[in-house]
Amino acid sequence: MAEMLSRRRFLLGTTSAAAALALSGCDILDDASQGNFRNVLASAEELTRATQRFFLSPTSMAKEFTEADIGKNFRANGSTSPDDPEYLRLAANGFADWKLKVGGLVETPLELSLADLRAMPSRTQITRHDCVEGWSCIGKWTGVQLALVLDEAKLKPEAKYILFTCADELEKTLDGSGRYYESHGLEDAFHPQTILAYEMNGAPLPIPHGAPVRLRVERQLGYKQPKYIMRIDAVDSLEKFGSGNGGFWEDRGYEWYAGI
Repeated sequence: MAEMLSRRRFLLGTTSAAAALALSGCDILDDASQGNFRNVLASAEELTRATQRFFLSPTSMAKEFTEADIGKNFRANGSTSPDDPEYLRLAANGFADWKLKVGGLVETPLELSLADLRAMPSRTQITRHDCVEGWSCIGKWTGVQLALVLDEAKLKPEAKYILFTCADELEKTLDGSGRYYESHGLEDAFHPQTILAYEMNGAPLPIPHGAPVRLRVERQLGYKQPKYIMRIDAVDSLEKFGSGNGGFWEDRGYEWYAGI
C-alpha cells in the first residue's frame, strides 16, 4: 500500500490550495462575480475547519522537533523592518519602553512590558512554520502562553475573538487600512502551543521576525501569526475592524481560518 499522507500535510494542502485560489481569482473576477466567488471561498474555509476538527481534537498538539532539526535559514517574509515612527523609537531603545496593551472585552485591562512577559512562566517549543507560499522551516520559540495573559486580563463572557494590532504597515494608506492586524477564535487563542514569542532559536526575537513579540499559533499557517504586536483586544465581532474579515490578508482574499 502506498504511504499515506500525514494529517498535517493533507490539511496544509487543502488550505494552501484554497488560499492560492483566492489569490489567483480576486484579480480576475468582475464585481458581479465577487459575491459568488467569496461564497465559494467561505464554503472551502468551513470545510477546512470541519476537516481539522474531525481529525484533531481541540487540545491536540502540533508536532514538536529536536534541536538538531532547527533550520539554518529561517526566512523572514512580509514586513521585515517597520518604519512606523513610534516603533522605530521603541526599537532604538531596545524595546525597554514597549508596552503590550491588552483591552477590549476584559475585566482587567493590562499594560505589560517585555520584562513583565519574561517574568511570567515561559514555554519553549520547536515547531515547523508552514507558509502559504509553499515553504516550511523549523524554528525554536520561547514565550508566554497567550492563555496566561488572557486569564490575567479576565475575558468578559461576550468575548468571542482575540484581535492583534501590529506596528507594521504593508500598504501606505490615508485611513490606516494598510496596517497589519489578525485575529483568532478562543479555541486557538487558549491552545497550549499558542504563545507570545520573545525569543527565536535561543536569542531575543530579531526585528525581521517580529521583535519584540510575535504570535506563534502552531496549528495555523504563517500569515495567522502576526509580528510586531502592539495591542491585543478581546472582541465579540470582527465586523468593525478593517474590512470586517478578521485580518489584513483576509481583507484581501485569504481565508480567516487557516488551520493545518
